Amino acid sequence: MRDRDEDDKKDEIHPVNSETTWIENSTLGETFKRSADSFSKPHVGSLNGIELMMTSVAHDTGPTTEESVSRGNDQNSEHINAIRYFHAANSIEQSKNILPHITLKRKTPEVSVPSRHAKSVIEKYKHKISTSKENHMVSRKLEERSQRPVSVPPATSYVPVPSIHDDLVLVKVVAAALNPIDFKRRLGALKATDSPFPIIPGHDVAGIIVKVGSKVKSLKEGDEVYGDISEKALEKPIQFGTLAEYVAVDEKVLALKPKNLDFVQAAALPLAIETAYEGLERAGFSEGKSILVLNGAGGVGSFVIQLAKHVFGASKIAATSSTGKLELLKSLGADVAIDYTKENFEDQPDKYDVVYDCVGQPEKAVKAVKETGIAVCITGPIPPPGFFFVLTSTGSTLSKLNPYLESGKLKVLVDPKSPYPFDQRLMAYKRHLLYTC
Repeated sequence: MRDRDEDDKKDEIHPVNSETTWIENSTLGETFKRSADSFSKPHVGSLNGIELMMTSVAHDTGPTTEESVSRGNDQNSEHINAIRYFHAANSIEQSKNILPHITLKRKTPEVSVPSRHAKSVIEKYKHKISTSKENHMVSRKLEERSQRPVSVPPATSYVPVPSIHDDLVLVKVVAAALNPIDFKRRLGALKATDSPFPIIPGHDVAGIIVKVGSKVKSLKEGDEVYGDISEKALEKPIQFGTLAEYVAVDEKVLALKPKNLDFVQAAALPLAIETAYEGLERAGFSEGKSILVLNGAGGVGSFVIQLAKHVFGASKIAATSSTGKLELLKSLGADVAIDYTKENFEDQPDKYDVVYDCVGQPEKAVKAVKETGIAVCITGPIPPPGFFFVLTSTGSTLSKLNPYLESGKLKVLVDPKSPYPFDQRLMAYKRHLLYTC
């Protein structure tokens, strides 16, 4: 991503120390009031671990500006760095074709419980708007900026190490992954149900348990685990996510990491494979049935193909992708690879028991379904005979699929340029946005 130009610097709106900050939403014309712990310039330290450029500004759809945060590299032994983000405007269309998982990996983990604080990615509103005249000027500047690329640099601060109780475990994060829901959350898609600020983004995690609650039965300290930590991300987005050194997680959403996978590969699995599996299960997919997967080269689509073939016993699997990924579809198990840039799948004579839509084309998906078939769409509403469900993340699903992963029947697709170390987080975020399925 480019550095700020001189115009950006001139237009910069500096944050102020205040218990309350007012933010002007230049797109919706609304003003939101948010509490903040402190807007003073925080410490910058060496976070050599996982961190993704995913923000979650749930109400602000316009870009904001950056803050200089360099104050040296010394760290308090009982505190760690947190990454705070500024929102950059991006078209909602960009979120339709993005790589579901770009994994970031920490250095070799140390299985030791910190005293009080841990590094995290955290987001807060940071702008003070005082007068109506100033509001107008800021709105105009933000609107102008939304027409050109905007960088999304981090600022650092400190947050406490999560406390655990009862059925929670404390996980030392080794790797985490990007998901489209993180990006869409940042654009305000979860506004109606989102948690209050500050927010630490991230759903997928792979790491090592360093502490367990009093009622935890199936996991213990030292276990290598993975999972999607948000049980129902759409209904109740989690406030403190996986983009941190440590995260408190409910025991029931975790599973032991497959022995043949490293932490990077494991982190790329949970949300995508659970979405694929639950969609097939709810559609009543079973041995001998046929399926068409729209965007079979994507994060969820690639798992739908593999699950349909190796777990459910599909009789015929067709999938769509762009020209350059047709061979990938076949390697995943597709019997028929359809180039959507040259063919209209909905106009072909073959119809399917299930059409699994991973791109958001419900009207076309329904046309490819048999009269007694079902269409599943994971990107939005769908007319009958489709249905709606909210993914429930569970460790039991992952445990059920572990044998298929360990046998090599199910393969993980990770961006070949991944994992990204902390100092390349901007590139990871850019890659996440630009990698099309």
